[in-house]
Amino acid sequence: MGTIKQNRANNIVTGGKIDATDGLNNNVPAANIANASLTNVTAYPPSAGASVSQLASDPPSPTEGQMWYNTTTNTLKQYALGAGAWATGGNLNTARYHAMGTGTQTAGLFVAGNDNTSSVALNESYNGSSWSEVADVNTARWEVKGGGTQTSSIMIGGRNPSAPTESTLVESWNGTSWTEIVDLNTATRKGSGAAADNTNALYFGGEAPARTAKTESYNGTTWTEVNDLNTARNVNGGAGTGNTSALCFGGNTPPVTAVTESWNGTSWTEVNDLNTARYGDGSLGLTTAALLASGYNGTIAIANTEEWNGTSWSETTDVNSAKNGHAAAGTTSAGFKASGSPVDTSTEEWTKAVAIQTITAS
Repeated sequence: MGTIKQNRANNIVTGGKIDATDGLNNNVPAANIANASLTNVTAYPPSAGASVSQLASDPPSPTEGQMWYNTTTNTLKQYALGAGAWATGGNLNTARYHAMGTGTQTAGLFVAGNDNTSSVALNESYNGSSWSEVADVNTARWEVKGGGTQTSSIMIGGRNPSAPTESTLVESWNGTSWTEIVDLNTATRKGSGAAADNTNALYFGGEAPARTAKTESYNGTTWTEVNDLNTARNVNGGAGTGNTSALCFGGNTPPVTAVTESWNGTSWTEVNDLNTARYGDGSLGLTTAALLASGYNGTIAIANTEEWNGTSWSETTDVNSAKNGHAAAGTTSAGFKASGSPVDTSTEEWTKAVAIQTITAS
């Protein structure tokens, strides 16, 4: 028997094992084949056989996106997200707007802001049911942005309580306290940001003092000006994982815009617009899965929520209380938005139902 071609990126070697180091020649030497049905293949490495598991019953605790074949029912199944909904969460201790939200629905922060009288330095921590005051930021300000986790976050720019209005200040959170670190190159407020933690961030748009398209990248040591947005704007939404992957959407140019741009670590590219133009929104998520909740359409605050799937925006469940200048954090499966204007202590939690689904032909 000659060499048999097969569609795997591995070779079957002596003993019927698949050699994952043999490259991509896709040939099974005749010496390694017992018969045409390849019955002497006794083991498959993860790279060849673990994409879809074969299970006698559905797993008791599947993870989002997991797929498997149920050999008892002969069905292909997945654990997928269903429709999302907003529900009332725990109230903040201090009402304020234009603050920064960071973290997750069960481990979040609500930082700085304006209590409708003046800038505040307050920092509150969320556990999924209640807010607790923790260590204040060093400099009270509002119209700030940033991101990260409950134990490693960064707060960027903002409005100073006195002149000059725009700020270059950046503060880093280590889970216990805030530390002032290297400043932005350009004093800016009303921009947006994306951050993985306090060492990896991108800040874009805002006022400096005119509306700007400037983008700055942080590598844990220094801020570097990089390629501008295609459309200058302020009070824009933002999502992403830091200086290599971000999304900018909405804002005020003027007028209020629906333009969305994607950052690939080098440059911004215009992608599909929002369905409803707005600014001052609560935004969260990644460049492949983001959420935009509420905001101001140029006339009134709207309750509309839109979800980004990596390609386009679609309208989904409205928030319970329409806001402008609120903060949000989390993911498209579980997140939160807090306060905003009209100023109050409200928190809303976004949750998507997850369920086992049988995959069928359509």
